[in-house]
Amino acid sequence: MHAIQVGRTGGPEVLDWVDLPDPTPGSGEVLVEVAAAGLNFIDTYHRTGLYPVEPPFIPGMEGAGVVTATGPDTSIFQPGDRVAWPLHLGSYAEQVVVPEDRLVPVPPEIELETAAAVVLQGMTAHYLIHDTYPLAAGERCLIHAAAGGVGLLCVQMAKRIGAEVFATAGGPEKVALAEAAGADHVIDYRARDFGAVITELAGPKPLHVVYDGVGAATFDASMELLRPRGMMVTFGNASGPVDPVPPLRLSQLGSLYLTRPTLGDYIATREEMERRARDLFEWIAEGSLRVRIGERLPLEEAGRAHELLEGRETTGKVILIPPGR
Repeated sequence: MHAIQVGRTGGPEVLDWVDLPDPTPGSGEVLVEVAAAGLNFIDTYHRTGLYPVEPPFIPGMEGAGVVTATGPDTSIFQPGDRVAWPLHLGSYAEQVVVPEDRLVPVPPEIELETAAAVVLQGMTAHYLIHDTYPLAAGERCLIHAAAGGVGLLCVQMAKRIGAEVFATAGGPEKVALAEAAGADHVIDYRARDFGAVITELAGPKPLHVVYDGVGAATFDASMELLRPRGMMVTFGNASGPVDPVPPLRLSQLGSLYLTRPTLGDYIATREEMERRARDLFEWIAEGSLRVRIGERLPLEEAGRAHELLEGRETTGKVILIPPGR
């Protein structure tokens, strides 16, 4: 099969297009023909070594496709089933072996490309909005990078609940996308100080929660906007990792809560993973959740996809399509 392989850590140039033996499913595993793989910032962290993975490896944590073979001791899926996976390394390939208990079924009304575009980022948005800090109607939240894949989904989920959504985005096109997703107040962080704008609109320390996938560039100013006992949710490092925070600072800013969640802990059981997937697919089917696929690129152009993502030049979701799909 064809695949993207990382033989050493580094920039996008280390993403090599290679031929590898076809994989074979083992006990409890199934073989999936990949229809599309989703691009996520975690893929860049694996590539650079920020999140260490022993090379050589095939990157990519998310995708969707069709089961073509099953290994021993499998009982959930059969060849021909349409499936998606939210957190399994090896997705930048024509075929991937996945433990069947880490797969979710894709309903017939959901396209496989849509499933590949939403399953990881959608579950991330789902746990952030509904579990890490469970938003309530009328509460105020700030969503950074609101025109990105997770951001657009977070905005829509927050508005479904009835929260007041402040959002940041870079440039007029991205601002328009966040507004179209339903955000109440969108600040172009390239043109204005988001902290000053939010304070002007809502007064000092108005926010119940900040959902921040950007990291170093937005962290400090975001903390200053939280009400007493508000929560800072830092879940990504797009601008670099956040510096250590002395616990005393949380007290000084108003007995704040600080958390650094990760998807794996919020889909640790199959039941929880299926529940999140079921909600996502139901909302998409009924039209209350829209998935924006900003770029469809050939799998062999994964390096270019990483450059676009790291350069903050993407909107919505980027998916990679294997040859012949």
